[in-house]
Amino acid sequence: MAGAEAAVLRSPALLCVLVLLGAGLQRPVAGRALRFVNMIYRHGDRSPIQAYPADPYTEKDWPQGFAQLTVVGMKQHYALGQYLRHRYSTFLNSSYDRHEVYVQSTDIDRTLMSAQVNLAGLYRPQGHQVFHPDLKWQPVPVHTVPVEQDKFLKFPLKNCPRFQKLLEETMNSREVREKIQKNTDFLNMVSNNTKMKVTIHNEWEVYDTLFCEKTHNFTLPSWATHEVMSRMRELNDFGMEIFFQLHKTQEKSRLQGGVLLKRILQNINQAVNESTPMPSLKLIMYSAHDVTLIALQMALNVYNYIIPPYASCFMFELYEEDDRSFTLDMYFRNQSDSEPHLLTLPNCTEHCPLQDFIRITKHLIADNWEEECKISSDSNQTGLALAAALSVCFVLLIVLGMTLYWCWNWKISRLHVPTSSDELA
Repeated sequence: MAGAEAAVLRSPALLCVLVLLGAGLQRPVAGRALRFVNMIYRHGDRSPIQAYPADPYTEKDWPQGFAQLTVVGMKQHYALGQYLRHRYSTFLNSSYDRHEVYVQSTDIDRTLMSAQVNLAGLYRPQGHQVFHPDLKWQPVPVHTVPVEQDKFLKFPLKNCPRFQKLLEETMNSREVREKIQKNTDFLNMVSNNTKMKVTIHNEWEVYDTLFCEKTHNFTLPSWATHEVMSRMRELNDFGMEIFFQLHKTQEKSRLQGGVLLKRILQNINQAVNESTPMPSLKLIMYSAHDVTLIALQMALNVYNYIIPPYASCFMFELYEEDDRSFTLDMYFRNQSDSEPHLLTLPNCTEHCPLQDFIRITKHLIADNWEEECKISSDSNQTGLALAAALSVCFVLLIVLGMTLYWCWNWKISRLHVPTSSDELA
């Protein structure tokens, strides 16, 4: 978020105006009824992940230290929660109902806190839910799992050798090699000024720190000009393409963004086939990161090549049409003062029939992620054959060396064997 927007959010009056501007209701099209929503949002404004060696600012310059949700970030997600309350006012209960909503977050402070403050804006306590007259808040569960066990929200997903191999191949591609060559002098300049070795792999660390400091009105070093920041942002965006595009994009998507898409479609399928007498789950919310949104949107080919801003929200809305069929809408809200954009899945319509959506994205879904993450048997066989060939060559060299050594010693010994004529002389 830009510094100006951050300043605006510090004003309660202006914050209310922004909420009202962005609080237009999701008016259903005639004959359509909203049945289920699955959304993924990025955490709010945060402090830098770390400092670079020459950074004049340290962790002590941030109220809660590095990588933490800021007060600005809290306001952003509270405003998003209020927007969601207005958007789904006729869809969700006016008060919190545990049967209607499920929230899951990555096990990171800033995403957990973002989910909590978002829910504070979405579910203001009413009636019997008010447990303290001076506290306009109620606890709502936010579920999580340890980072090392996260299988669909913390990207890039780990423990996938095949994906690592694809990344290595991407780094050796012509496009990446040309990008590195073109920016060698620039990266060396940044390295000299930051007192760290900056490459296309870790450039984002410096850019992130400078971006956070600029957003919070810290004075940047003189070398971090507008042109330098723009070029670093370009390299930061390119780094996301290295992860999820450029080389064998479809396979990368199956191993990364497709995993989250599979979970979303499972949630939607469960909503479609809900037959229990209890109230059905209406809303699933995932609190995650910019990379989570990027991996998913790149897989669906709806990414606009702009890093999702803080508190941006990607919504999947399932509608039942008047003919009892289902359609799926995708919306992306990337600005706090405007309505979300309706995204269109390539080769489908804006209100994509659910069965068409499933068919079109089928190639993105891995039937067995663990198996596909393994290095292919062909690669293993090639590696084993190469290792065997090298071993044979090594043994032959040893045998040849020993043979030559034996022959040489035999020849020398023959030269020194005295003949009978020698002895008679």
